[in-house]
Amino acid sequence: QVQLVESGGGLVQPGGSLRLSCAASGSLFSITSMGWYRQAPGKQRELVAAITRGGTINYADSVKGRFTISRDNAKKTVYLQMNSLKPEDTAVYYCNILGTPALLENWGQGTQVTVSS
Repeated sequence: QVQLVESGGGLVQPGGSLRLSCAASGSLFSITSMGWYRQAPGKQRELVAAITRGGTINYADSVKGRFTISRDNAKKTVYLQMNSLKPEDTAVYYCNILGTPALLENWGQGTQVTVSS
C-alpha cells in the first residue's frame, strides 16, 4: 500500500507563499497521476491541483494562476507551490492519487495551511 507523507504547511500572512511536499512510497509512483486536495473546516475535501503521469496539469479555478503543482519521479515526491495566498486557502492539504475525493482511501495525515494576518 502506498504511504503518503505531506509536509510544508504553516501559518502565513495573506499574500505570502508556501511550498508543500508529498513523499510517496511504492514502485508505481512514476506511472501514477497525483493530486493535491484540501479540506477546510465544515467543507468537503476538494481537488485543487492535478498532475498526470504524462505531465498534464490542471487546477481548480480558485487557485489557478497562484498555485503550481510539480513532481519529481526520482524522489517520488509531488510539490505544490502556493503563492499569493488568501485566507480562503486555509485548510488541511493532502496529496493522493488522482480521483474523486469521496471515493479515495489511504489518506495521509495532511499538512495544515493557515492564512491569516
